[in-house]
Amino acid sequence: MQKGHQSWIFESKPVIISSAVVGGPFEAKGNLANDFDILHEDIWLGQDSFEKAEKKLLEQACEKAIEKSGLKKEDIQFFISGDLMNQIISSSFTARTLGCPYLGIFGACSSSMEGLALASLLVDSKFAKYVLAGASSHNAAAEKQFRYPTEYGSQKPPTAQWTVTGAGAVLLSQKGEGPCVTSATIGRVVDMGISDPFNMGAAMAPAAVDTIEAHFRDLNIDLNYYDVIATGDLGQVGHRIAKDLLIKHGLNIKPEILTDCGIMIYKDDQPVMAGGSGCGCSATVTYGHFLNRMRKKELKRILIVATGALMSPISYQQKESIPCIAHAVSIEMP
Repeated sequence: MQKGHQSWIFESKPVIISSAVVGGPFEAKGNLANDFDILHEDIWLGQDSFEKAEKKLLEQACEKAIEKSGLKKEDIQFFISGDLMNQIISSSFTARTLGCPYLGIFGACSSSMEGLALASLLVDSKFAKYVLAGASSHNAAAEKQFRYPTEYGSQKPPTAQWTVTGAGAVLLSQKGEGPCVTSATIGRVVDMGISDPFNMGAAMAPAAVDTIEAHFRDLNIDLNYYDVIATGDLGQVGHRIAKDLLIKHGLNIKPEILTDCGIMIYKDDQPVMAGGSGCGCSATVTYGHFLNRMRKKELKRILIVATGALMSPISYQQKESIPCIAHAVSIEMP
């Protein structure tokens, strides 16, 4: 059911019956290492390219989520996924491995919540019984495509961020036990004219604020309704900007409620500049850390606002500004 201008209410409350997250060696040293199902010591994952390594990350996350649910690949009716590679090859090649009906999406780093929102819509509308949603990113693969290959060794400014090497997947069902998806707010494209690919947090912050504002306006709920409101990957710079903009817009969200996945995932002494980023950032933190906390009954209601910069290598080379978007999904324990 549509609520307001940008939001959906999922009346049947699709259930997240399982989830799985996979990470690389840098994530194994981070704050949330204990929330990963699989951690790799080798950033190559035994593959001969970084792109193949990312595909393996996503394959493992999907296979682990299916395994934990007690289902088989043949039971999955739709697979929805996105990533940062050209033509979303990580997702498409993973879909080839899974062999189930596939919907590929591109929302850049907002793909995790875009996929979860669409998966929930399919389940809530009774068009599917089991839907798998995933997202992935790989540090070295993203650097090669969007900035400079890691081997080049270029220096980065403090505003830059570290792309998470990780993948996350969730399996939704009409019935079962676990956290439930209750609503989603679909974001609008917001472009503030920023063109610096090393300052993505500043570019994406206004889109996050726009979606958060729309969510509370459409659903007409109190600012203290959620235990946690987490943006996807604004990092330290973007998080500060988002906090200032929210206050300016009259949304005084408590500091202990508002956080960012890109700040949470790594330790302070890891050289990640302003924090983590990538499709795998919000996917691993949400499908690992936050869902684990919900299952332990430490959290009852969370709102994840995954942020994405809708740029490409070509748009950057043509000196275009960076259009951004954020999609929000609320997850609650019954």
